[in-house]
Amino acid sequence: MTVTLRRATADDLLAVGALHQRSRVAAYSSFLPAGSLAEPTPDAMGRYWAERWGWERDDHLMTVAERDGDLLGFSYVGPDDEGDPSTGLLNAIHLEPAERGRGVGRELMIDALATMRHRGWRQGALWVLAQNSPARRFYERGGWTPTATERIDLIGSAPVTQLRYVRPL
Repeated sequence: MTVTLRRATADDLLAVGALHQRSRVAAYSSFLPAGSLAEPTPDAMGRYWAERWGWERDDHLMTVAERDGDLLGFSYVGPDDEGDPSTGLLNAIHLEPAERGRGVGRELMIDALATMRHRGWRQGALWVLAQNSPARRFYERGGWTPTATERIDLIGSAPVTQLRYVRPL
């Protein structure tokens, strides 16, 4: 069955939040404690996306992937978080856990790259958790390369190192 990509609407955001939470738990549970992944709840993550989208929808774009009306994943792109006007930021690609390795992430990435090019950015950037080896391999296969830039963030109460990746568009 065919995967369809479309631009998200406000009606998608609660489901996107729930999917985002499931994706995080599946992707990070091998290296983060369960307590750090228990929050936010799927409902709280949906409210987070509704609020964030309300602030950012003028310069960010969310794309959802569906099959037969079922949400499979999403991507979110916008301007660079370090202020470079020639760079777009791939803020997120998240998938239903059962969709990993089935090509949906690749379709979302191809679409995100095209969106960034269409918006006039010459380079793409993203942040990925240093310990998330499958995601790092996925991005590296897609032409992304790590830079020397790192940052520390929190997931729950657990500190995590994020690595910045870039690629030409």
